[in-house]
Amino acid sequence: MSGAQTLAQKLIARAAGKTQVTPGEIVNCRVDLAMFHDSSGPRRLKPMLEALGASIWDPSRIVLVMDHYVPERDEESRRIVRIARDWARDQALPHVYDSQGICHVVVPQRGHIRPGMFCVGGDSHSPTGGAFGAYMFGIGSTEMLGVVVTGEIWLRVPRTIRMQWDGRLAAGVVAKDMMLHMIGRFGMNGGQYQALEFCGDAVQALSMAERMTLANMSAELGAQAGLVAPDETTQQWLAATGAPVADISGLHTDMQAMAGPGCETHRFDAAALEPHVAAPHSPATATGIGHHAGVAVDVAYIGACTGAKLDDLRAAAQVLRGRRVAKGVRLMVAPASLNDQEAARGEGVLQALLDAGAELFPTACGACAGYGETMADNATVISSTARNFKGRMGSPTAQVYLASPYTVAASALRGVITDPRELMQERPE
Repeated sequence: MSGAQTLAQKLIARAAGKTQVTPGEIVNCRVDLAMFHDSSGPRRLKPMLEALGASIWDPSRIVLVMDHYVPERDEESRRIVRIARDWARDQALPHVYDSQGICHVVVPQRGHIRPGMFCVGGDSHSPTGGAFGAYMFGIGSTEMLGVVVTGEIWLRVPRTIRMQWDGRLAAGVVAKDMMLHMIGRFGMNGGQYQALEFCGDAVQALSMAERMTLANMSAELGAQAGLVAPDETTQQWLAATGAPVADISGLHTDMQAMAGPGCETHRFDAAALEPHVAAPHSPATATGIGHHAGVAVDVAYIGACTGAKLDDLRAAAQVLRGRRVAKGVRLMVAPASLNDQEAARGEGVLQALLDAGAELFPTACGACAGYGETMADNATVISSTARNFKGRMGSPTAQVYLASPYTVAASALRGVITDPRELMQERPE
């Protein structure tokens, strides 16, 4: 077997205690970190652990985030969150983040995800960790039970699909547009449960928040993991979060591996990309914004782990500053974390959104997960979330379009789906 390896193979080999692995090989991996939230975690794991008489293998490697059912709105949500809080206390878990924001954003912001790690999460968008050069993927509750008890999980080594973006993105075009373009092209099974690796000049130019959007929405492409090779941008993020210095040498796909049978590459021209929009009720319907321009909207939603990080809030403010949303349009803003919300407040970004007519909602999964203030019957919504499945954000008759924060903000101003580049070229009055 050739010594050349993809980034995915290197990360898996490290976790399996091997020098190299081959696509299709089944290996047993040591888990560096297991993350779950109030919905996927204690209420499901606690009774199973008790039935087995088992205990947690290493509490220091577990991160619990309360983000799906907070703030509690009814007795059922109070019950679910109470189970999580009580269990966290009983187990003396050292890493618990209660109502601090969405797990996929909070966990890396608190320095838990670092290059070279092998991680699992109790949520389908767990591949977000791959933005940091870690191998991270989502698993179900029974698989998580095995991890929590043994600290290990088996894995079939995936092939790598490289998504190479050459050139530079135009102003008003962001990672969300890149993902919608790829999902529209390849479909929601295009990743074939393999490892996606995002690369090229356009990817290297992205901030960590934007890379997180790419890795996160690997799930919408049907991939197991979404990876970005760590670089100086990664190291700067880690330093800012207080995470230990990471050795990133060798954490990239070898040139020879790119030509091997375990790797394929698709190339894209970033400069030619336009804003994209996905129509109801699937991200796979995504096309260039021209196909949807002029569709009237009732609600514009800036929220979720893919659409309400600090960079996303800044993008929306760039469009909205000095302007007001269209009459009859409701602009909802739910920052992805308290950290991002307070940073946006400090920069004046949050005030620009509020001055434009935005309503501020809790830093939680909220409407993206169908909880809290959700979408009404027959509402037409343009949203920065990752998914627009029928009924996901509330009423099954709501028509939800997906777009970038730039496009959501522009559409809120005009009252119809709008190319943000048009407004960015104008000067506010």
